[in-house]
Amino acid sequence: MEARRKYAFEPDYAVAPGKTLFEVMNSLNMTQKDLAVRTGLAIQTLHRILNGIQPITYETANRLELVTNVPANFWNSLEAKFQEQKAKIEERQRVAADIQWLESIPTKELIERELIEPLTDKVALLREVLSFYGVSSVTAWDAVWREPAVAARRSTCFDSQPGPASAWIRQGELQAKAIDCQPYDKDRFTQVLKEIRSMTRDTPQVFEPEMRKLCAEAGVALALVKEMEKVPWSGATKWLGHNKAMILLCLRGKGEDGFWFSFFHEASHVLHDKKRKLFINDRNHDEPCERQADEFAADFLIPNKYNTRIENLQSRTEVVQMADELGVASGIVAGRYQFLTKRWNYYEDLIRSLEWR
Repeated sequence: MEARRKYAFEPDYAVAPGKTLFEVMNSLNMTQKDLAVRTGLAIQTLHRILNGIQPITYETANRLELVTNVPANFWNSLEAKFQEQKAKIEERQRVAADIQWLESIPTKELIERELIEPLTDKVALLREVLSFYGVSSVTAWDAVWREPAVAARRSTCFDSQPGPASAWIRQGELQAKAIDCQPYDKDRFTQVLKEIRSMTRDTPQVFEPEMRKLCAEAGVALALVKEMEKVPWSGATKWLGHNKAMILLCLRGKGEDGFWFSFFHEASHVLHDKKRKLFINDRNHDEPCERQADEFAADFLIPNKYNTRIENLQSRTEVVQMADELGVASGIVAGRYQFLTKRWNYYEDLIRSLEWR
């Protein structure tokens, strides 16, 4: 993360340019009527300017320069600063009503990950969180995260814990947007998946950067974001544009078999499903597209025709030999054996555990 931003003192009041104009009038021994006559402004207009009700326009600034000998750019600058500060004050008053929404967002985790600043002022913290999401208000957040495109495919976790759920996905979006990708190419991505399958036997230090690179060449940004509390997901898929998809993964469960299954599950959504939807892998198999993604991932890693042989494996050596024959990691075969036989502790030592660096 870049160096933390420094926050300067911001007053909770705004000084209208009219106050300075009043002081200049006094220094020149001018009454409001005198200034109105000399500038050609209506006395009512001048009164509103002095009270901060009406802004000093460029034309008025030019007239004031001729009458007071104070440069027009000085008056223009005062007016601009006044309007800016007034807008900030109005914004603070507006967002103060949204403070309660912050309680639904995992700000502590976001601060620990150095994604937002550790601010004690609630309004300032709200601005930080809104900036993290790339929205200007809680209303805008609702429009983005509760719109039909999101609601069309979200888990019970998204319904019950939208703050943590959206925070995890948003981290993936930010990471994915920073990845330079070629335009999406379905045929190229299909070929990439075959290349990545052969990498399951490599170490994470080898396969992680290479699979990111290959996916990007096919128009898919692979984002890896650490698990968050109250977000029991292993992956998600979202299109960031017509020609760029995001596959978001974590290491939930830590086993390599689960990681690879999740990756190919999400890849199925990229290949086969609508671009407008957000797909979340929460192990919910009720929807047809989720069952299809599960079937695709399972068959891509190990074709179903090998299931009977895998169920009948008798030793650790046979598991390794089968993995060599299939060209995948031994942990993937061990995981399939466990799934088919429900003997969850068998060959567990063959399933490598993946850890965050």
